[in-house]
Amino acid sequence: MNNYSVLIIDDHPLIIEVYQSALQRINLEDETTVFKISTANNCDAAIKTLEKKGEFNLVFLDISLPKSSDEIFLSGEDIGIKIRKLYPKTKIIICTTYNDNYRVFNILKSINPDGFLIKNEFRSNDLVEYIKSVLEGIPAYSKTALKLMRKQLEHDYYLDEIDRSILHHLSFGTKTLDLENVIPMSRGGIASRIRKLKEIFDVVNQSNSTLVLQAKEKGFI
Repeated sequence: MNNYSVLIIDDHPLIIEVYQSALQRINLEDETTVFKISTANNCDAAIKTLEKKGEFNLVFLDISLPKSSDEIFLSGEDIGIKIRKLYPKTKIIICTTYNDNYRVFNILKSINPDGFLIKNEFRSNDLVEYIKSVLEGIPAYSKTALKLMRKQLEHDYYLDEIDRSILHHLSFGTKTLDLENVIPMSRGGIASRIRKLKEIFDVVNQSNSTLVLQAKEKGFI
């Protein structure tokens, strides 16, 4: 008997049903493969479930999730980083609507998922095969994800937790001079990070608000 504990983290009920249906199909094909499924629809619920139930064999993870109430987890990416750190053996399948090569590369770099799917691209039959591959230890990436990965190999930058935290606070109107009160860096270090971020998002010599707009467009906020 192959028993798998599964956590589905997504804020769209219909998507959760799609994942559950795919797992049920696998069970119908092979009754010895059984899935015990838990769900969470935001960062708070995901962390609470992980704290209560511990390690899962398989996690489906959406990136665009409501942030946690304490603002420690700003998106599904932070949840994925946490899971990867605590439970390195857990299989993680990222399912997201983001199809920007910068955003995809950052997720691959920070989480190193076992599967990466673009939501509006795969069909239910594809999903079943992706899940089977991941459970067998074979990475599964959709065609669009593979294409974006190859394109992004030309670049070597990566937005870490501090970069994303800076963008997060800027998006709420925090002034540059006030960032050192919420970011564990010196004023000079923060300014240097912002300059680098503007280079990354191709908004050099433009305002912080323009930087925020570009970061939102690419799914980093």
